[in-house]
Formats: sequence, structure tokens, C-alpha cells
Amino acid sequence: MQLRGKLGGRLGMVLTLAVVVAGLVWGFLPRALPVDVAEVRRGPLEVTVEEEGKTRVRERYVVSAPVAGYARRIEFDAGDAVRAGQALAVIEPSRAVALDPRTRAQAQAQVSAAQAALAAARQNARASDAAARLAQQERARAESLRQSNFVSAQALDNARTAETRAVAAQEAAQHAVRVAAFELEMARAAVASTARLQSGAADRVEVRAPVAARVLKVLHENEGAVAAGQPLLEIGDPDSLEVEVEVLSTQAVKIAPGAPVVLDRWGGEGVLQGRVRVVEPSGYTKISALGVEEQRVRVIVDFTSPREAWARLGDGYRVEARFVLWSGRDVLQLPTSALFRQNNGWAVFALKNGRAKLTPVETGQRAGLATQVLSGLAAGERVITHPDDRLKDGVRVTPRA
Repeated sequence: MQLRGKLGGRLGMVLTLAVVVAGLVWGFLPRALPVDVAEVRRGPLEVTVEEEGKTRVRERYVVSAPVAGYARRIEFDAGDAVRAGQALAVIEPSRAVALDPRTRAQAQAQVSAAQAALAAARQNARASDAAARLAQQERARAESLRQSNFVSAQALDNARTAETRAVAAQEAAQHAVRVAAFELEMARAAVASTARLQSGAADRVEVRAPVAARVLKVLHENEGAVAAGQPLLEIGDPDSLEVEVEVLSTQAVKIAPGAPVVLDRWGGEGVLQGRVRVVEPSGYTKISALGVEEQRVRVIVDFTSPREAWARLGDGYRVEARFVLWSGRDVLQLPTSALFRQNNGWAVFALKNGRAKLTPVETGQRAGLATQVLSGLAAGERVITHPDDRLKDGVRVTPRA
């Protein structure tokens, strides 16, 4: 019994020591790193450029005042249809000057002054005619006396010179009569214009629509004075909507006319389809929200979806445009976050038998979160996403739930 007790105690000590040693060994063994895992799969892949855009009417017309004057109230509202040649606005001569009492009195006084000036010019013309006739008689008499040698040659020359001066003064007086008559007509026209304004029969200028369209904006609705060239309305055809998208110049070089465009997040159901019509050849500098200078290029997109699909869109509405640069239906791909640089190429950590295996890969097209795999992996294999500096080739890992 005593021997059996000693053997039992030793066995217990051995077992206890074995458990302690096993615990120490387990504690110092490297533990598996928890990692995020994704599967290499086949599926559709699109390489796109996404930017915010806005709609605009392709052919828009700004209707402006052709002359300065007083515009009547415009009765059109945004959305109203107008016909080609329809009167959009009426402009009258300026009322502030024409209806001023002092100006009317001045105009009437100018008529009286012009009448008096005309009468004086006519009298001066009569006097000039008489002086010209007298000079002609004196010249004829001097020529007759010179033939008989009763006057000198100098006296004849003086008579001829006096006749020339008299004829010139006669013509000048006749011109003065015509000038005075024109000034009288101008003064009477000013008085007549004032009278027509008072009676409401003044000449009006009607501003007409150049094409059949709809009113987009009314820029000067209430009546009042307008300057020549001042915008009054904007008209255009809402059925000719297009999309203007500002993209970075480094992305614009990848976009070609005819490229498909997906328009989404426009407020309606589903997505709209479009096609690039033109990439403008010149760019411009734009300051981003972060204060960074960017070179932007405008890309114009036409709708290819039926008109009924985007009927609720109007001029200046916001849309999100995705330009499809490349697409494939059955593409082997993996998450872009699994890739990292190795030497001059790319590599991933593949998950095999609970360990991370460094695997070089050859990549193709990259579409943001997904990248095309050309070689190095097969469909169904699992790779570690977001690898950190603790991962090495052959390290034990365990996928996170």
C-alpha cells in the first residue's frame, strides 16, 4: 500500500509537470494572425470615370432689348411655349425724358427759335442775291469801259473779284436757309414725338422669338427702363437636353467620342443611358473644394434613353455620369486592396492550408475596388485583403468571421 501511494504521487507530479510544460510551449508558440479574406472570382468588370454633371438645353437663345427704352411688363412665365416670330416684349421710347414738362417747353421753344432762324436766313439770302446782282452789273460796266480805255485793268480786276465774293456769299446764304429748315423740322419732330407719347400713340418696338421654343427664364419681368442689349428672357427647347460634365484632363484623354455613359443618381428611378458626343479640345483651370488647382475639360453627353425616361429632367439639373472606358463580361478579378508592390510587379498573399503564401500576379484593367487578374491565381482561390507589415510568407493566419 505504501509503495502504491508513492507511485501514485510520482505519477501525479509527472502529469502536472507535463501539463505545465505543454502550457508553456503553447504560450510561446506564434499565434495565427486574424486576416480578412476574399475570393478570386469571375464576373463582369467595368473601368469607369465618375464625375458630377448637369443638364443644359443644347440650343438656347438670350432675347435682349434691341434699343434703350421703357419695357412693358412681360406676361410670359417659365415653361410657356412660344411660336417663332411671336412678340415676347414691347419697348417704348423712354418716358422719363419725353414726358418731362421742362423738356416739352424746351422743345417748343426750339421750334420758335428754328422758325426765327429760318426767317433770318431767308432775309440774308435775299440780301446776298441783291449784292450778287449788283456785283454782276458792276463787272459788266467795268468791262464795257475798259474796252473804251476809260478805266484801268486793275479796276476791271477789282470788279470781277467783287462779283466772285458776292456769288460765294449768295451760295452760303442759300445753304444757311436749308440748314435752318432742317433744324426747324427736327424741332417739330421732337414736339410731335412728345405729343404722341402723351396720347399713347408712340412708336413701339416689338421683340420677337427667333424660333419656336419654351421660356426657360424671365430675366426682366416687370415694366421699367431697359438699356440696349439688356437680357429680357431665355428661351430654348427642353427636348434637346444634353449633359455637360467637367472631368480632369488626365481622365479626358481616355474618353473618346461615342463612348457609352451611365447616368444615375438623377432623382428618378433606374439609370439613364447616354453617349459622348464631343470632348472639348480646350481645358480650363478650376479650384477644387480643397483649394487645389485642377485642369478640367468639358465633355458633352447625349441621351440615348427614350425621352419618356428623362422627361422630368430640366435645364440645369444635377446628374452623376459614369464613363465606361472598358468592360468585360467574364473577367477573373480580385479586390484591389489585396494587391501590393513587389519589386517591379504586383503580388498578393494567398491563403493555403492556414498559411499566407506570397504569390506574384499579373494584373490588367483596374476598376477602383476590383482589378483584373491575367495570371498567378485561379478562380475560387482566396486572398488576404488589406495585408499589413506583420504578414510574411508562410505565416499562420486565420480568417476573421
